Amino acid sequence: MNPKTLSYVIKRIILAVVTVWVVITVTFFVMHSVPGGPFLGEKAISASATKVLEQKYGLDKPLMTQYATYLKDIVTKFDFGPSLKQRGRSVVDVIGDGMKTSALIGVIAALIALVFGIVLGCVAALCRNTLADRLVMILTTAFVSMPSFIMGSLLLILFVVKLSLLPANGNAEGGLILPVITLSLSPMAHITRLTRSSMLDVLGQDYIRTAKAKGVSGFGIVFGHALKNSLLPVITYFGPMLAYIVTGSLVVEQIFAVPGIGRNFITSITGRDYPMIMGTTIILATLIVIMNLISDILYKIADPRIRFE
Repeated sequence: MNPKTLSYVIKRIILAVVTVWVVITVTFFVMHSVPGGPFLGEKAISASATKVLEQKYGLDKPLMTQYATYLKDIVTKFDFGPSLKQRGRSVVDVIGDGMKTSALIGVIAALIALVFGIVLGCVAALCRNTLADRLVMILTTAFVSMPSFIMGSLLLILFVVKLSLLPANGNAEGGLILPVITLSLSPMAHITRLTRSSMLDVLGQDYIRTAKAKGVSGFGIVFGHALKNSLLPVITYFGPMLAYIVTGSLVVEQIFAVPGIGRNFITSITGRDYPMIMGTTIILATLIVIMNLISDILYKIADPRIRFE
């Protein structure tokens, strides 16, 4: 790694750390400024019992003391504290259990979106203004504009209620198929449109016309010359997209009862489980920052003409 690249990576890592710290700080103080408390919903809980619980979890201490302790535990022990609602379990354990399922369906959905998006984008570009191109654009527009909860509900009605082909519960055998499809459709549509637009731009470049004049086949032009340069916008989009998908779609996991990190996050919000909200938010922000960094590095690999500043 040359000095310029190393300097760029170090700067990005520092920026990433600062970004995560800002997310931690903002989320912490916003959540603690919400009226009420984490034990407000407890059934018939007395004031004395509430006081004991607050002492147990350190919520009776000054806010800045809680904040400093929280930051110290994260940095030194990667400890987000205990869950206030799932008694006896730490936030890291809860997130880890949910991440196993969310990561599985997220990675599969992302790979499906990437492969089919690139293929359909290339087909649409090569068949510009034909029936195939128009059909691809209509479908991708529909997938982009349709919210995930509507798409998930439609697939649920079609494949579960009407055809009885797949289970509705994410815990059942084959229950992750519909969540994977639901999560992959919108990203696939984005990648298709990005690939088509970029491919059309690249196909109009001088070196492509030179390759055609030399008698290079259409297959060779696309996969030997045009595709690599066409993937630059896809690389930029794919990193953050993967982070969002892997952490799990909140709505999709609710629709299909998937035991992932998304369901835990919603439960923590409704239950005012401050440590759980903080932990999930930090994990999401960290993944997005890491994926952005990886995307920038891959951008350089895909196009050596790019210079790090």
